[in-house]
Amino acid sequence: MSQNFIKKLAIIATVFALVVVLLGAFTRLSHAGLGCPDWPGCYGFKHIPTEQSDIEIANQAFPERPYEFAKAWPEMVHRYFAGTLGLMVLALALLSLKNKQGKARKHSFILLALVTFQAILGMWTVTMKLHPGIVMSHLMGGMMTLLLLGVLSWRYTYQFRSPVPIGLQQKFKKLTLLTLFVLILQIMLGGWTSANYAATICYELPICQGNWLSNSDFVAGFNVFAQKAENYEFGILGSNARIAIHASHRIGAIVASLIIAWLCFRLIYQNKNGFLRKVGVLLSGLLVIQITLGIANIEFQLPLFNAVAHNGVGALLLVVMGLLLASLVTKSTVPSTAIVSSKEVAND
Repeated sequence: MSQNFIKKLAIIATVFALVVVLLGAFTRLSHAGLGCPDWPGCYGFKHIPTEQSDIEIANQAFPERPYEFAKAWPEMVHRYFAGTLGLMVLALALLSLKNKQGKARKHSFILLALVTFQAILGMWTVTMKLHPGIVMSHLMGGMMTLLLLGVLSWRYTYQFRSPVPIGLQQKFKKLTLLTLFVLILQIMLGGWTSANYAATICYELPICQGNWLSNSDFVAGFNVFAQKAENYEFGILGSNARIAIHASHRIGAIVASLIIAWLCFRLIYQNKNGFLRKVGVLLSGLLVIQITLGIANIEFQLPLFNAVAHNGVGALLLVVMGLLLASLVTKSTVPSTAIVSSKEVAND
């Protein structure tokens, strides 16, 4: 098969991965993480039970958790999409064996290993009854899958060459690495906030519940291995621990926003490379949207659509940062003094 076909498959898989991330967020935020108490089926079925006879069988099999269609369908739809994504990643890995680029094979098989482990985390999410550490790890696995698929699509699109001159690569590499690191930490904080049901503990701006320092228990809030319970649904931490988690996420958001904004300013106001300028504009737009969604989550008490969108835009920020880093670490064929647009390089 042609490289053009593989490129299209990688792009489709990237879009599909974003859908899986959004479905995962919807499942988590609608409290449907245990909508199916078994794995990989749902109450012993491969499909979503809808017939009354199937529902009776489901309730007999799991009398401790009566069947709820409103929670079962998000969980199973998420699993269907995740399974389909896994098949796409497997196809990309097998197709990469015929690619002359060794980097394509390595990248594709790392993706396959990650998706395989992600499936295991999905199973543990259910069997360990929404343990916060597993839930956050599962979220980050989905984010990393999306990131790697986005970078793979970028690599195929630009034929494993960078549209950024070497001089600019060196100029922006360290700042981009720092920004990406901070963004990943912030996404992890968001995942930890959600996994511990701490998103609704504070509805005041800018500080949580007055003197949040006095009301915070950071040791309990961030002791991942101390949490032990038979079921973690709706969280087991006290209010002070949740305040510490929520406040940390807000502080992290401020720090991450300032660093991303500085990177955007640097990218936009350099005048030597059109690709970097476009990335800066895109990052700026996503950052403004993400800040707006975050404030709306607090002001309107975490509306479901808004909260899911907050997860989605965070994922897009991560992908764009990944593409930026890929452009700065991939071998460049552009002269250091050249002023080019991304379209010129892509069509070369």
